[in-house]
Amino acid sequence: MEKIQKITTKFKIMRIFLLIITLITFSSYSQTKLHTGDLLFININCGPMCEAINAVTEGYKGKDFNHMGLVVEENNTYFVFEAIGEAVVKTPLKTYLNYTKGEVYIGRLKKKYTSLIPYAIAFCQNQLGVPYDQDFLYDNGKYYCSELIYDAFKFANNNEPFFKLYPMTYKEPNSSTFFPIWIEHFNKIGIPIPEGEPGCNPGGMSLDKKITIKPFKI
Repeated sequence: MEKIQKITTKFKIMRIFLLIITLITFSSYSQTKLHTGDLLFININCGPMCEAINAVTEGYKGKDFNHMGLVVEENNTYFVFEAIGEAVVKTPLKTYLNYTKGEVYIGRLKKKYTSLIPYAIAFCQNQLGVPYDQDFLYDNGKYYCSELIYDAFKFANNNEPFFKLYPMTYKEPNSSTFFPIWIEHFNKIGIPIPEGEPGCNPGGMSLDKKITIKPFKI
């Protein structure tokens, strides 16, 4: 009888242990499941230009983020609105995640702001095909990645800024010297380096208090 009670006790303990593991797994999944309106922050390797961006920007918990996009779910399939390459596009999630081998982070709007999401999504949909902003100048009819998101939520917020703009720098840290890659880039497109002009970046936007940040476990 005593042996049976010990076995029963061990079985109960095992059941409790398995239940805890299941709950932890479910909780982890729930926390990382994507929602329409989520922002995806990543760090991609685009050579000296990305290295220059990372050198002068800082993201959540000091992480490097040099690209971002806005998630939308359509018919149980996820896409990401992003400005990359030649224009604003709607990219399959799998393709977007393949840009990086590093960590991916979700930025989720706090509950009081979620009513803005449908309008931000509609804005991005209407910007598909708009040229990529190689000039890195705000409000010039073109978009770089964080600029698209900035304007999407500004539009959603009755044309009032939701995220913040800051003076942009193209200089090496603690120096008056421009990064060589920026000198080359702006010479090539034939415009002055827009040092000090207002703009935004993924790292800075990941620090905004109106969103919560957590890792996305693929």
